[in-house]
Amino acid sequence: MQKTAVSARDVAEAAGVSRTAVSRTFTPGASVAPATRAKVVAAAEALGYQVNSLARGLTRAESGLVALIVAELDTPYRSWLVSALTERLQVAGKLAMIINTDRSDASVKAALRQAIGYRTDAAIVLSGMPDPALADLCLRNGLRLVLINRDEALPGTTRIRLDDEDAGAAAARTLLRAGCTRLALVTSAPATTSLAARASGFLAALQEEGITPIIAAQGPTHYNTGLALGTQLLTRADRPDGVFCVTDLLAFGVMDAARHRFGLRIPQDLSVIGFDDIPQAGWEAYGLTTFAQPVSGIVDACVAWLSCPTEGDTAETVHLSAQMIWRQSVRAPAPISNPA
Repeated sequence: MQKTAVSARDVAEAAGVSRTAVSRTFTPGASVAPATRAKVVAAAEALGYQVNSLARGLTRAESGLVALIVAELDTPYRSWLVSALTERLQVAGKLAMIINTDRSDASVKAALRQAIGYRTDAAIVLSGMPDPALADLCLRNGLRLVLINRDEALPGTTRIRLDDEDAGAAAARTLLRAGCTRLALVTSAPATTSLAARASGFLAALQEEGITPIIAAQGPTHYNTGLALGTQLLTRADRPDGVFCVTDLLAFGVMDAARHRFGLRIPQDLSVIGFDDIPQAGWEAYGLTTFAQPVSGIVDACVAWLSCPTEGDTAETVHLSAQMIWRQSVRAPAPISNPA
């Protein structure tokens, strides 16, 4: 068996053409005589030749690689977003390289150094936050950065932000209109930018109404956390009748605690709102009213910026909205009476 990869030189010799002719044949848009192209393609197919994209990237100072720096790949929203990003990047002629992190800034720093070492063209940071010095190092090495739901805009990067605070406020108003009087917020211990903003918007809207909700926060952003927090909330003498959960996974846990551990009806006894609109939210078992992550908008913004990057060290921010998806987990709002 052949142990070494077929080279462009091998193809050139088999086709009886120059090495340059082989290179031009496999370079999109390059001019090659039809007869020459036919000979090269026939020789390449016979030998099993594949273009060495990494070597070509080194000569062009453009590898076509894009690093996705991400944590919690096992969660439905994260895997959904990564799947959409990798698909669109491939269509755009890019190849995604996934670097799994533990969400900490230290792990993001290590991941970005890996990305620089592999000469990736760009990195999309979905988890953690690079410090300014590291971001500057990336830019000086030709690695462009996209920051999704990160705290601050860094020079030479684009940042994609959702209106999380507005969504949290809308959740509060929705529960109040549904007639809920004892409200609760369910969140996890990791205070990421997006989760904190959703909670902040919810609490601020209730404060304007003079309402102090119950706040339940602990553990990772997983189903079991929602199940545990839901159980804690519903054992209280003043148990809530309306809950905003900062993710759908937390909401599923709260809903299952209410129905299966306390025999409560949703939405008659407890109204629940989530955030993300992962596919499971639409399942018959949940029918969760939630806010939809604009995954298509996030992907479009990433690919558009990577395809036509801005020059210099200007920071750009793209703002996107999360639309409320109304299902069956919230009581119908009370009708607004018209004055006689």
